[in-house]
Amino acid sequence: MLVDLRIQNYALIEQLELRPSALLNIITGETGAGKSIMLGAIGLLLGNRADSRMLFNTAQKCVIEGQFDISNYQLQDIFDSEDLDYDAQCILRREISPSGKSRAFVNDTPVTLETLRNIGANLMDIHSQHDTLLLGDAVFQLNLLDLYAGLVPTRAHYSNAYRQYRKLEADLKMVEDQIAQANKELDYHSFLLNELEEARLDNEDQEALEQEIQQLEHAEEIKFKLTHALQSLSESEYCAAGSMKEAATLLGQISAYADSFKVLKERLDSCLIELHDIADEVEAAERRTEGDPARIDELQSRLNVIYNLQRKHQVRDVAELIVVRDELRQKVGSVLNLDKELTRLRKDTDGALATATRQAAKLSESRKKAFPKFEKELAGLLSELGMPHSRIVVQHSTGQPAASGTDIISILFTANKGAQPQTLSKAASGGEFSRLMLCIKYMLADKTALPTIVFDEIDTGISGEIAVKVGRMMQQMAKKHQLVAISHLPQMAAAGDSHYFVYKEDRADRTVSRIRELTTEERVREIAHMIAGAKPSENAFQSARELLAMRGEEVAI
Repeated sequence: MLVDLRIQNYALIEQLELRPSALLNIITGETGAGKSIMLGAIGLLLGNRADSRMLFNTAQKCVIEGQFDISNYQLQDIFDSEDLDYDAQCILRREISPSGKSRAFVNDTPVTLETLRNIGANLMDIHSQHDTLLLGDAVFQLNLLDLYAGLVPTRAHYSNAYRQYRKLEADLKMVEDQIAQANKELDYHSFLLNELEEARLDNEDQEALEQEIQQLEHAEEIKFKLTHALQSLSESEYCAAGSMKEAATLLGQISAYADSFKVLKERLDSCLIELHDIADEVEAAERRTEGDPARIDELQSRLNVIYNLQRKHQVRDVAELIVVRDELRQKVGSVLNLDKELTRLRKDTDGALATATRQAAKLSESRKKAFPKFEKELAGLLSELGMPHSRIVVQHSTGQPAASGTDIISILFTANKGAQPQTLSKAASGGEFSRLMLCIKYMLADKTALPTIVFDEIDTGISGEIAVKVGRMMQQMAKKHQLVAISHLPQMAAAGDSHYFVYKEDRADRTVSRIRELTTEERVREIAHMIAGAKPSENAFQSARELLAMRGEEVAI
C-alpha cells in the first residue's frame, strides 16, 4: 500500500506530497492541471526511462519518492532474489540530475532500473489507456485468463520445460551447422592429413638429413682433403706426429735440469696423444667417405617431401608441420565426435519436446475448463454496467508449442442482442473497452498480489447510473486493494473515500501544479462544478450532496 508519495522538481510540479487512504482515492481537476504529470512521475518511480527535459528547475535534480507498507504482501523472496534487505516499510526513490543522469534506490540502497522495475511491479499496477489497447492483443488476453484461472504456477512449469526444449533445439541447430560446415571441409582436410601422415614426420631430423646430403654431394672433395690431412698429421716424412715425437725426446733429455722442462715434456706428450687420436678419427672418416648417388637421391626425395609440405602449410620446420598435422587430426576426428553429439542432442531435444507438449496439454485442459466461468462472470459484470445483452466467447485453437503454450485464444465480444460476437478491436467502442477492462480488473482483484491499483480515466465513455455502478465496483475492489483513480465524472468523484484536487497556480514567472485533499464541503463544491461547470446552480449542489450521501458521506442536504 502506498503510504506517502513525494514529487519534487518534475514538469509543472515544484513540490507535491500525497498521502492516500488505504481505500479508494479519487483525483480530479481540470484538463491539463497536472493529473497525467503525476502518473508520469509514478512511472519514473516504477522504472520508466527518464528525460532531463521534464525538470521543473533545470538547475536542480528531480526527486520522486514513494513509501509503501508491504508488511502483508509476502515479498521477502523477491527482495532476497534482488539481494536487498527486506523491511515492512519500503521506500523507492528515483533521482534525475540536470545532466540527465538517473539514479534509483530501494530502501536507500542503489539499484539498477531493472531491479527497480522488478520491485515496483509488485507494489503498484497502473491501468491506463495503453492497457485498454492491449486488451485486444491475444497474448495479453491469454495472460489475463491464466491469472483469472490461477494457472500461473502451471504455466511456470510449462515455461521451464519449453525454455529447456528451445535451448536444446538451439544447441542442436548449432551442432547441425557445425557438421554441415565440417563436411564441406572434410575431404580437403582428410587429403591434407593423409599427406602429412604419409610423410612420417615423428622423430624426423631435417637438419641431420640436410647435413648428410651435403656430405654425400661433396664426398670426393672431402675424401681428398682428409687424405692430405692424414698425411700431414702422421704419414708423411715430415708429418706433425714425427716432429712432435722428436721434440718430446729432446725435452726429455733435459727434463732432469729443471722442473719447467719436465712440465713442458708432459704437456707435449699429452698433445701427442691427442694428435694420434685426431689422426685416427681422420683416417676413419676418410675410409667412410664414399660417394653414393642412390643415397643422395633417397635423401633428396625425402627432403623434397618436407620442403613441399612446409611451403604448402607456410611453416618453417618439421615441428610446425607436426602441429598442423595434429590440428588436422582433431578437425577430421571432430566430425565423428559431432555425430555422437548430434545423436545425443536429437534424443534430448525430442525428450524435451515431449515433456513440453505434455505440460502444454495439461495447461490447455485447465484453461479450457476456465473459459465458461470467465465468459459468464465477465458478461454478468458487463450487464451490471449497462450492457445487459453482452456476450463473451473465448475462441480457442491449438498451435505449435510457443512461449505461452499451444493455445491460441481470442476473446470475442458483442454488446448487442442477437449480434454475432467479434474480436474486441471490431466489436468494442472506447467506452465499452473501458468497462471491459474495469470488469476484468475487478475479476482479477482477488487473484493478484498487487497492493495498489492506479486507474487513469477508467470511466471513459460512461455516465449517469453506469458511472455510479462503476464507482460502487471500485469501492468493492478497494476493500482488498488500495485504489487511486483519476476521473472526470462526478459519480466517480463521490465514490472515493478520499478526494484530491489537482489545480494550477499561476505565479509571476511561471505556472505550477498543486494537489490538496478536499474537505467534505470542498468535495460538494468540486462535484457541483463537475456537474454544472464554473457556476453551478443550487440544483447542482444538491445533486453533489446526494451523490456523497449515497456512499454515507455526512453532508447537509
